[in-house]
Amino acid sequence: RMASRRPDAGDRARRPGSTVRVSVVLRCRPLNANERAEKVPEVITVDEHARTMAVARGGAGTSTTNGGKRETSESKEFAFDDVFGTQSTQERVYDSAVRPMVKDVLEGMNCTVFAYGQTGTGKTHTMSGAHDAECDVLSSEAGVIPRAMSHIFEHLKSKELEHSVKVTYLELYNEKITDLLGASTDGTNATEHALMEDGKNGVVVKGLEEVYVGSTEEAFAVLNRGNALRKTEATDINAHSSRSHSVFSVTVHWTDVSPDGEEFVRTGKLNLVDLAGSENISRSGAKDKRAKEAGAINTSLVALGRVITALVDKSVHIPYRDSKLTRLLRDALGGKSRTCIIATVSPASHSVEETLSTLEYAHRAKNIKNSPVVNGKKSKSDFLNEMQRCIEHLQADLLATREKNGVYMSKA
Repeated sequence: RMASRRPDAGDRARRPGSTVRVSVVLRCRPLNANERAEKVPEVITVDEHARTMAVARGGAGTSTTNGGKRETSESKEFAFDDVFGTQSTQERVYDSAVRPMVKDVLEGMNCTVFAYGQTGTGKTHTMSGAHDAECDVLSSEAGVIPRAMSHIFEHLKSKELEHSVKVTYLELYNEKITDLLGASTDGTNATEHALMEDGKNGVVVKGLEEVYVGSTEEAFAVLNRGNALRKTEATDINAHSSRSHSVFSVTVHWTDVSPDGEEFVRTGKLNLVDLAGSENISRSGAKDKRAKEAGAINTSLVALGRVITALVDKSVHIPYRDSKLTRLLRDALGGKSRTCIIATVSPASHSVEETLSTLEYAHRAKNIKNSPVVNGKKSKSDFLNEMQRCIEHLQADLLATREKNGVYMSKA
């Protein structure tokens, strides 16, 4: 018999009607080579033990304290759930901020982790880092996504659970959603995908390719395939600036056994979001197409800021529909998902205004409360019947396409 898990695992602090605050952590990157060569002053002070990050400012004067922020005219200090200084490792960031989220996914919950910050502050490094599609051994520079995939497969293997793992990878570029796994290797046949309501107060992206992966190596290969198609360009601030938001989603199904011996299927989902960086166009040197991209990025991030403000202020209307980004993150912000925000900042003096903006944004987000729930269980027979119907639908769709008779539409 397969190993069984406690039926009520993961139930802590998640009773019906309970709320859980969004977790917010801060990471400060080190000065880059150009900044060191130019001897740019550092304005960030990190106290990992106290979990605070302070931004230096000129002058002297009195001190005030406000909701976890301590201010003087010389500095402004913020407290968060955790902070990571310039020497923090990828492993420490994962173990502290993300590992608990993945554990919750493996207990049947939906969780979201997303990185936010100014362009060039290390969001993509934090989320993806370095990983090798040919090897299941993580390098020290592996980011959140490869570490999460390794964590998931290690757990499933150790528990000897019958399971399936599928992934999707989408890109949101200039308010258009494309499939990073459904396009050709050069991205030439990428088509826009519709964002639709799912009837459960959430959204679904229609037509994304779902790729089943059976090992860490397969997951890394799929991740590399998608990353190769992400839109990046050089700017004056960042030589490899992401020009789009991306969402890498992992859905895990596994068979469990109840105390009376009945087999059932449980489900957990993890959304890993790498947001494009907010950008000061005058500093980044963006022109023409790059300026248009930056404008679209900033507009969607402003919409995200409005949603956060509305949630914190407990407004009657939450403006999720103002952008596709906020619609995609609806469940993560004020919904039924557990959420961790990793905010990234630069220590350089020339970025102090953007750094303060990020810290203020992240500090507000600490006050968002979600209502996470454990996903319902399905009997194994019901789950297999559902999968069989899905296979029949796909086979009919494929046949219709081959015969050029259009696309199969279910009678349901």
